[in-house]
Amino acid sequence: MKKILVALLLCAAATLTPLAALAASTVTNGGFETGSPTSTPTGWSTTVGSGSAAADFTEAGGHAGSYRLSHWASGAYTVETHQTLTGLTAGTYTLRAWVRSGAASQSWIALRNCGPAERRTYLPVSSSEWIQIAVTQTVTGGQCTVSLGSAAAAGGWANFDDVTFAAGSATLAIKGADTSSLPKSEALGGKYYSATGAQGDALAIMRSAGLNYVRLKVWVNAADGYNDKAHVLALARRIKAQGMGLLIDFHYSDTWADPGKQYKPAAWAGYTLAQLKTAVYNHTYDVLNALKAQGTTADMVQVGNEINDGMLWEEGRSSNFGNLAQLLNSGHSAVKAVSGSTRVVLHVAEGGNNSLFRWWFDSAAAHGVKYDVIGVSYYSYWHGTLGALQTNLNDIASRYGKPVLVVETAYPFTTGNDDGLTNIITAATPYPGYPASAAGQSAMLRDVMSVVQAVPNGRGLGVVYWEPTWTAVRGNGWDPADASSGNGWENQALFDFSDRALPALTQFTHQ
Repeated sequence: MKKILVALLLCAAATLTPLAALAASTVTNGGFETGSPTSTPTGWSTTVGSGSAAADFTEAGGHAGSYRLSHWASGAYTVETHQTLTGLTAGTYTLRAWVRSGAASQSWIALRNCGPAERRTYLPVSSSEWIQIAVTQTVTGGQCTVSLGSAAAAGGWANFDDVTFAAGSATLAIKGADTSSLPKSEALGGKYYSATGAQGDALAIMRSAGLNYVRLKVWVNAADGYNDKAHVLALARRIKAQGMGLLIDFHYSDTWADPGKQYKPAAWAGYTLAQLKTAVYNHTYDVLNALKAQGTTADMVQVGNEINDGMLWEEGRSSNFGNLAQLLNSGHSAVKAVSGSTRVVLHVAEGGNNSLFRWWFDSAAAHGVKYDVIGVSYYSYWHGTLGALQTNLNDIASRYGKPVLVVETAYPFTTGNDDGLTNIITAATPYPGYPASAAGQSAMLRDVMSVVQAVPNGRGLGVVYWEPTWTAVRGNGWDPADASSGNGWENQALFDFSDRALPALTQFTHQ
């Protein structure tokens, strides 16, 4: 009997050990419902760096439940709310939390004491909308500390809720920039300098900052002779020499194509729909095959640019989606004929407009349009809140089962003007909480990246910054047909008015 009892106890111990490890590897009270409201969140510990010990507490007004964790104090404070998880198998884990914050760069979620150095994701500014953010870390020592921190000025506040920790990764594969204007800038004397003032190749400066992808637009027959096949081929060689990915953006026009204008190239002006389909195929194949022939095969291709209302008007308007579908599939066929592994992107603007995206991509599905990636333009001063962007990205990634990529975004670092043309964005604070300053620009780029990073199931591919090298160089203006035209974008470049790299470039290290 004694032997039987001992055997039973040993079996019980063997059974209990992994259960205890499992319990210790999950976040306790991640929704802050247990014991709330309270000044000491149940299951969590508090470390006060400065200010009041009461700077973290739970209160009513949760994201999904009744309560949330808040950081706030009437004076300046530093506080960390944390818990250490144990019994973790070595591997990659992701911390997620729904958050709100009253100021940029004052609060964060982090994973520390996991083996490698601490990793953080900062809270976007959001006074009312809850936004989910994530941070990924590799655990090597069997444990990891989940940390919710703030270092805030007097009255600074942050909310946290629905904190989860699970195996898996949430990282960005693409941290890119559209440098289509760079060849013309360089030809006209444009210079670029690192943050320390060393002159260099703009691509190399950005690559050293973490950039890993470049987007280039293609026009059919531009008035200034740029953004054509020859210039794209030359710049593609430089891009690939830096070890970066290449995204080709076909406008199917001689000039800018966007939601408000999708004009045919002059050479295609009188074409029928059948002729336009052939022209799309031939033009797409010609450029991509030339890239492949020189050893710089495109990794991704946009068939059309900001095609909310279609392309190649009037035949290709979205109001006649059947025609548009034929044109898009013609482009898709050309891409795949050159390289089956090249991914096709369909690009729609207004990244915070979920009803638009649902209508557009539902229509694409109904008409059998083929594609691999959903491309989104998101300019926070035009396209809705960061919360609206997240709602849309999460929905369309799930609804269509496709990865999403923000192929255009930007933000001003100043309200100043470096040439004779009024800037497109002149407001001192174009988006609440993000001033038109070097710090505001950096925070906005970081937080757009964080929203994309948090798209569930790893479907957030990345972010491409639009025209970071388009500084104010005489002759490199907005209108390709007018050499005297100015540039209304130079205050949104990632190089300042002295042509020196701005702090936002450091955000390309975003995980």
